[in-house]
Amino acid sequence: MIRVASHRLEKNAKFVNSLNVFPVPDGDTGTNMSLTVQSGFKAVNESESMHVGTLGKALAKGLLMGARGNSGVITSQLFRGFSKSIEAKEELNSDDLAKAFDDGVKTAYKAVMKPVEGTILTVARFGAEAGIKKSKDTKDAVEVMKAVVKGSKVGLEKTPSLLPVLKEVGVVDSGGQGLVFIYEGFLEGLSGEASDEAYTPDETEMNEMINATHHQSVQGQFNTDEIENGYCTEMMVELGQDSTSDEKFDYDKFRNYLSEIGDSLLVVSDDEVVKVHVHTNFPRKVWAAGRKYGALTKIKIDNMKIQHETIVEDDEETTAAPANNKPVDYAVIAVSSGEGLSKLFESLGVTNIISGGQTMNPSTNDIVDAINNANAKRAIVLPNNGNIIMAAKQAAELVNIPVAIVASKTISQGMTAMLSFNPEAELDDNKDNMEDSLDTVKSGQITQAIRDTEIDGLKITTGHYMGIVDGKILVDDPDIISGTEKMLDKMIDDDSEVITILVGQDGNQEDAQKFADYLDDKYADLETEIHQGDQPVYPYMVAVE
Repeated sequence: MIRVASHRLEKNAKFVNSLNVFPVPDGDTGTNMSLTVQSGFKAVNESESMHVGTLGKALAKGLLMGARGNSGVITSQLFRGFSKSIEAKEELNSDDLAKAFDDGVKTAYKAVMKPVEGTILTVARFGAEAGIKKSKDTKDAVEVMKAVVKGSKVGLEKTPSLLPVLKEVGVVDSGGQGLVFIYEGFLEGLSGEASDEAYTPDETEMNEMINATHHQSVQGQFNTDEIENGYCTEMMVELGQDSTSDEKFDYDKFRNYLSEIGDSLLVVSDDEVVKVHVHTNFPRKVWAAGRKYGALTKIKIDNMKIQHETIVEDDEETTAAPANNKPVDYAVIAVSSGEGLSKLFESLGVTNIISGGQTMNPSTNDIVDAINNANAKRAIVLPNNGNIIMAAKQAAELVNIPVAIVASKTISQGMTAMLSFNPEAELDDNKDNMEDSLDTVKSGQITQAIRDTEIDGLKITTGHYMGIVDGKILVDDPDIISGTEKMLDKMIDDDSEVITILVGQDGNQEDAQKFADYLDDKYADLETEIHQGDQPVYPYMVAVE
């Protein structure tokens, strides 16, 4: 089932990539999900066990470490719950299979404080509900799997009515489409009727789906922009170790209590460890709740000048530093795509670069390796892309040094954040100061449209140049010069002081100088800088500070 699902998703990754509401050549949902599932299949394939519970554990680990982008991280959470459900099973019957899908959905929903409908979560939920219902009428696992596939397709069809941006363009969620391919692969593998044929939508489906899909990244729905509670509190609890109570750990009870005293809550647990992230005004109550069930092996508080931070090393997960290589105090790790951009980040104080970005998101394991290989006592990670933040946060939980994730969503934000980095400051103070600076920069990108569409009332024509400002298309122009100038006009206001132009692989210094001359003529008080970025997809990226 896993082999065929991996193969089917890989064959259809380009189709899923094409389902991008922005008509730009950088859709990556299909690629991210495919690479994530391939990592899970590789882990299963390397196992010699015939015990499905053991294989499930390998799958979960492989998906966790290979997860790329928001779609990949959520997929890994779905099958983390699925695999946990079957861990004690040598083989699965129809009831076991249905319950595993249902448990996977519950795990994914619980991992997020405010799940958003109209996404891959909705598709997974509809599939699981259909599987549970069918398992009450049959003992045939194939029939249950057919019901899961059918239910997931129903959920996929409903995504436009549940998420406003999808309804606007009348299409389905791309991550949900990827999950349907996975489930179809499961059915093919289970029934023995596997097919190598890539999915080909009919003309009606193509006309509806090719225009666009999931515009707002799921990650945006997972972050709390307006925090009412003052302390970002994290802890790890070793269950049963020196607990202050004989009470058995109850996930739902524990999570419900924390939700009453905070928000932005994330609780992930297994048989040995509970990891908690919560924004609260009562961090001591959070610690006390954890101590009831075990020892606190990691405590971390953001937004405080005084912090308490304890790290307990785990030999199985720690990558040992070379014997003669003394650890450095700080590592600052940035995701970057383009030789010029990487050099710019290094000039600003970044110590390690992860190659990747808009068209190739690094995996959780890539980020873990970068942190471990930095040989530092503490680290800061700049994702520089909204679709990488979830994987970065997941990676931070898998290493044994304190790591702060600065939630930069663009290259421009990442560079601006580095101006606030102080190598002498505490980790949490640096995180706060760097994240506070993110809103001081506007990020603009110029690229060509790959199809006709209409978004937010703006008609976009194939081959025209689009000006995208902070994730919203504001300009459509047949000429790259006038299009970029129009975008600049929309970005500049009375508070603007410095304009930075980054020249991409498909841009040139001559045109960049034309933009600088335009700015000098129209906005004489502004300072303009031009740098070679070498980034793909976007001939020019602009930062306005």
